[in-house]
Amino acid sequence: MRDNGKLDYLEMQAANGTIDSVKAFYSAAFGWTFTDYGPSYAAFGEGLDGGFDGSAARETKPLPVIYADDLEAAATAVVEAGGTVIRPIYPFPGGRRFHFTDPAGNELAVWSE
Repeated sequence: MRDNGKLDYLEMQAANGTIDSVKAFYSAAFGWTFTDYGPSYAAFGEGLDGGFDGSAARETKPLPVIYADDLEAAATAVVEAGGTVIRPIYPFPGGRRFHFTDPAGNELAVWSE
């Protein structure tokens, strides 16, 4: 069960064709297993669910993802609390999400099924 307002997923980059080597590394080093979603995305469930995005730019930082029962209400709450929505709500495989920055400039995402 997903918890509203809690960290739920961690997305990291695997840019420039490194997705296979990243998967091989984490499999060898820690025994991780992956579910592929197309040629450029591999998800893992190793304590905290997450995935490697092969379409991300090399300078992309890890993206913490928070779960929300009500995505529209979460977007409103982010703005009212002083955050900035930098990518409005959009669909992705598994649900919908938006990206925002907090007052310190950290980028996070919020998703819902």
